[in-house]
Amino acid sequence: QVQLVESGGGLVQPGGSLRLVCAASGRAFASYDMAWFRQAPGKEREFVAAIRRSGPTLYADSVKGRFTISRDNTKNTVYLQMNSLKPEDTAIYACAAGSPSYLMRARAYDYWGQGTQVTVSS
Repeated sequence: QVQLVESGGGLVQPGGSLRLVCAASGRAFASYDMAWFRQAPGKEREFVAAIRRSGPTLYADSVKGRFTISRDNTKNTVYLQMNSLKPEDTAIYACAAGSPSYLMRARAYDYWGQGTQVTVSS
């Protein structure tokens, strides 16, 4: 069993930055692939970024070059550094853990956090 708790969301102006943090409980953190998804009002949940337990990363085209996912297995934590934020990045961001064959498929993840709100507005 893994419990995930996100933090770091908030209100930021366009062009600004935020760093989201996902803290995981449990000793098996290092064995899981981790990902961030987001859901804006009235829209479906969409993949943002993922990092395999072995290190390789994957990004949605919409955030490539602006967002960076990383993990610290000694702290059971995964991060999402978000730079050059745009109003269209506004959403609830949630982290997920699992062993998916296809990193971009939300249903493939076993554990989810509650999410943290990110609002990009002037």
